[in-house]
Amino acid sequence: MSNKWIVYLLALAVFLIGTIEYIISGILPIVAEDLGITTSTAGSFVTTFALSAAIGAPVVIAATIRVNRKKMLLVMLGIFIFSSCLVYVSDTLEMMLLTRIIQGLSGGTATVIAMAVATRMVEERNRGRAIGTILMGLSSSLVLGVPIGTFLSETMGWRTLFIIAGLLMVIPFLAVVSKVPSITEQKAITLRMQLSILKDKKMVLAVVITLFYIGGYSSLFTFISPYLQRNSDLSATALSGILLISGICSFAGSKFGGGMADTKGSRFTIYAGLSIQAGTLLLLSWLSGSIYAVVPLIMLWMAATWATSPAQQLYLVTLVPQSPDIALSVNTSFIQFGFALGSGIGGLVISSSSIDNLGWSGFVMVMLALLLAVRLFANGKNNYDNPCHY
Repeated sequence: MSNKWIVYLLALAVFLIGTIEYIISGILPIVAEDLGITTSTAGSFVTTFALSAAIGAPVVIAATIRVNRKKMLLVMLGIFIFSSCLVYVSDTLEMMLLTRIIQGLSGGTATVIAMAVATRMVEERNRGRAIGTILMGLSSSLVLGVPIGTFLSETMGWRTLFIIAGLLMVIPFLAVVSKVPSITEQKAITLRMQLSILKDKKMVLAVVITLFYIGGYSSLFTFISPYLQRNSDLSATALSGILLISGICSFAGSKFGGGMADTKGSRFTIYAGLSIQAGTLLLLSWLSGSIYAVVPLIMLWMAATWATSPAQQLYLVTLVPQSPDIALSVNTSFIQFGFALGSGIGGLVISSSSIDNLGWSGFVMVMLALLLAVRLFANGKNNYDNPCHY
């Protein structure tokens, strides 16, 4: 693959964006204590980032579709670097929320544009691999970024982590400046085009399934650090170790789910993933007092959640084969909406009852996703059940 190293540097940029988005989950108690706010209120930093990315990124991309993609990517990466440094002086709730809005808007837009630029930097036959490499950068932020950030937070301070991420972003920024040519979109993907596919009832059901199962994931994952520490007095090293292993399970689940979707079909994989996700959340609600039972369940739960993702996206592509990029773009927005919904509901659960009840809130949302999947697939066997269709 020509220009492979540039694609990898774009993946590095997406990895750093994902780390900045998710790292709050690993250091939530530290952030809350430093700002003098409750843990549930600190969870709003996840909600704010996700909503900004979900709503703002499609609007910005559609509004600037005729603008040189290289120029837009540089602007978004520059704003993201600035916002990461802005965390250092964000010493109030309001200032931190504003910073997260800027991060979500610039980071979400940069992620989508990075995928588009990556496909222009390689031969046409390698475009799928380029997109996969970029998405690997995003998933790797869960596997490596969050646990490493959690581990370093006690020794370096949580604000310093954002500064380091911002400084590292300078590397892909300079690579784009020097090596990426001017790029103008040949075919505009407007906001109207993105919304038009929601006229299809199957598409609406599919993206709402994404909303609820990601919401069920986010309601617990946003508060995973205080949730685990509630059951045991874990050190930063132990906590980061658990998060690292759980992140590896997420990555493995994604790979396994993709293979299962190819061999067993999307419907089977979605049913299996949602069922295991709901079952583990139910068990977590019953066994929340034992750290030795909780940790293995957390690992299985994260693997099942991310095993569902490739099957879900594969099904969406079969719904809109003529516009797969639009379908995946809309689904990406609903993933961010799911993170916002879940973190918001999780914060309400903590403030109104107990952190131990997060498993129940996640279970309800995943069960809604499972029921909607039954409704979606009720028409019987279709092309997406036949692995040979691909």
